[in-house]
Amino acid sequence: MNNDILHQAYDPEQFRQQGHRLVDRLADYLAQMQHGSALAVLPWQSPEDKLYAWQTDFDNSPQGNINQFFDRVLMESIHIHHPRYVGHQVAAPAPAAALAGLLSAFLNNGMAVYEMGPVSSAIERLVMKQIAGKIGYDSSGGGIMTSGGTLANLTALLAARQAKTSRKAWQEGTQEQLALMVSEEAHYCVDRAVKMMGWGEAGIIRIPVNDHYQIRTDQLEPHFQQAQKGGKKVIAVVASACSTSTGSYDDLEAITHFCQQHDLWLHVDGAHGAAAVFSEKYRSRVAGLSQADSITLDFHKMLMTPALTTGLLFKNESLSFDTFSQRASYLLNEDEEDWSNSGKRTVECTKRMMSVQVYTLLRTYGWELWDENVTCLYDLASKFAKMIQQRSELELAIEPQANIVCFRYIPANTSAAQLSDLNAQIRQQILEEGKFYIVQTQLKGEVFLRVTLMNPFTTEAMLNELLDNVIQRGEDLQRAI
Repeated sequence: MNNDILHQAYDPEQFRQQGHRLVDRLADYLAQMQHGSALAVLPWQSPEDKLYAWQTDFDNSPQGNINQFFDRVLMESIHIHHPRYVGHQVAAPAPAAALAGLLSAFLNNGMAVYEMGPVSSAIERLVMKQIAGKIGYDSSGGGIMTSGGTLANLTALLAARQAKTSRKAWQEGTQEQLALMVSEEAHYCVDRAVKMMGWGEAGIIRIPVNDHYQIRTDQLEPHFQQAQKGGKKVIAVVASACSTSTGSYDDLEAITHFCQQHDLWLHVDGAHGAAAVFSEKYRSRVAGLSQADSITLDFHKMLMTPALTTGLLFKNESLSFDTFSQRASYLLNEDEEDWSNSGKRTVECTKRMMSVQVYTLLRTYGWELWDENVTCLYDLASKFAKMIQQRSELELAIEPQANIVCFRYIPANTSAAQLSDLNAQIRQQILEEGKFYIVQTQLKGEVFLRVTLMNPFTTEAMLNELLDNVIQRGEDLQRAI
């Protein structure tokens, strides 16, 4: 058998040359982004055209020029490091964390059991204990890392189910109609988790929000009583810190008090906004966080780490070991609280060495890096909100509590339906032009433009330019009617 192609695929010198060239290319790209690149943030093509282009590339494969391929991927992707990227809640990864990602991808230590990931397992334990301390948990606190906020929220609710059903739910199932209470503004993954657990739509008790899109804590008790009368067993409340659409923080202290009164599990979906705990200036946004039974925290949102990298923290870490009570004699021992074999506590069996990326940033820069990043971006959102308020053509949805700002163009004598259509058109034009990347959301059924400030190199001048762009497009569309 001719195995020359295998030798070529693993050739050390070829890897060295390709790797050096790629890192040089990425460093030049990073410098270009930081100095106000003229590149489109998103080089727009329709999905069908993009698929056709890559189908053509595949039809011509195999091709030996890997550098050409890397360049094309780089140029045709959305540019998260571009300071005019102000769209979704995705971090512009710090280069050191990306290098750690390369190292961990190359080593490919799977981590289901300790011997398959000795370094990353120990580092994960260390990192999660340190972060638990920063949140305010005592020595009983700790956690695990998992692949994304959706999976972390599901795992937390599985732990809540196990803790609040005499720890028999995993083995024996449940006959009761279990339910949880959640803000009507909560992320859709909470709905998914409930339905994956088999509770159905009846398992979701939606609590209305106030004018700031925060859960109405005065509505918790009446909804709880109504659920009980309807034969439901409420076991948990899910609070948002912060909500995805508006960046609003629920009142964690009031919700904690309610949960303690009724012996309910409090889970905080802090995928985006729990990172405020690392900012001395904005830590008060998450007052009461240390009382939560579990917390989801995405490192790939506010904490400068490549996706998917999520922490799931527990006030009483020992409860997390009951979540998946099963035996696999070929893989896992039967020690009840064995932190070193992560397959016991996560949905994943094989898991990336994600802790290495987080630890790289902490080891290299310390906690100050996260403090500066969160503070910088939250400050910038406040300044951006003031810019919007200074323009009569625009309406700010609410004062931002995080780095998420919602606003819209509001010409006179325009109906709600027309406003929504107009702002959606403005957003689509901005998307296709590529000079900025923003998204949209619906608030009380109406379309608002939504900006999430994720890049510390985004400037006030750029944001003023964005507002000029929005207003100009709105006026042009109005004249065309």
